[in-house]
Amino acid sequence: MSFLRNAWYPAAWNTEVETGALFQRTLLNESVLMFRDSAGVAQAIGNRCPHRFAPLHMGVLKGDAVQCAYHGLMFASSGQCVHNPHGDGAIPKAAKVKTYPLLERYSLLWIWMGEAERADAALIPEFSCMDPEHFYVGKRYLHAKANYVLETDNIMDLSHVEFLHPGTLGGEGVKSALTSVNEEGNQVWSNRQTVGEIMPDFLYHAMNIPNGTPVDRWIDVRWDAPASMLLHAGAVATGLPRTEGTDYPIPHLFTPETQTTTHYWFAMCFPKAMGPFAEQLAEEQAAAINVPFTEEDLPMLEAQQQMMGDADFWSLKPVLLVGDAGAVRARRVLDRLIAAEQPPRG
Repeated sequence: MSFLRNAWYPAAWNTEVETGALFQRTLLNESVLMFRDSAGVAQAIGNRCPHRFAPLHMGVLKGDAVQCAYHGLMFASSGQCVHNPHGDGAIPKAAKVKTYPLLERYSLLWIWMGEAERADAALIPEFSCMDPEHFYVGKRYLHAKANYVLETDNIMDLSHVEFLHPGTLGGEGVKSALTSVNEEGNQVWSNRQTVGEIMPDFLYHAMNIPNGTPVDRWIDVRWDAPASMLLHAGAVATGLPRTEGTDYPIPHLFTPETQTTTHYWFAMCFPKAMGPFAEQLAEEQAAAINVPFTEEDLPMLEAQQQMMGDADFWSLKPVLLVGDAGAVRARRVLDRLIAAEQPPRG
């Protein structure tokens, strides 16, 4: 399976890359080094020194350049070697590393792993609910030993919550919810609506609805290639219009580390206009959903990956259920985009 190259991927929370420090992460099988220059702007370069292939993240940041810990060559954010401490100091023409477009937006650092000249900031998916100027963002990160598209499947089809999350997120009405799928260009929506559902207690608290009240709950997921999703979770007392209920945006973003491992960022977001208690609420809710994600979703996805091994998903001829429609549509779009990047045969 190839990766989609010409797209924006989350690379890190903006807080993960600190001033004066080096931060390494493997993305799409490539070791990438991130740091902030003297102006505080995040940069991304290849992590492998071209001299003896030492990892640059073992070195130090000196001003706007990274010094390799092995022989002292220094590399700027342009990728070019800017200092050679050996001999007459002449810099070999080949002494340079790969560079990656990197932008800071919506509390994340977004990286473009393909052709740099095609990196258009307007193509970053909209996640304004994570704009730190207007929202408190409860941030979390997980590392999954599973393919990133399995993660997409998991979020796009939430009919599993009654069975995988019976004591946390589950509800008996979710599997029989009204569902719809919409595809707009390269974007896919998977929508799920329950009627007269009794929710877990913590969801009543989060949505400010009295415990035990029958509710109409919606779980609408927007997918943007390769694997950035915004889940709208909300509820209203049964019989009332959706506009009188509470709706929470919950970002779920995935970037492949390798074919079988994935970086996973998710968040809970509350408007600062709600007041200072919203910051505490963002952290409390992020901590609450971290439990089922870590203790229930992650073990299942990793077990799936072990059962699949190196086999291609479609080669195993998966049985499809009605709830799979959104995930299948997203897979088809992703496959089409990846195929369009491949060189013509012959």
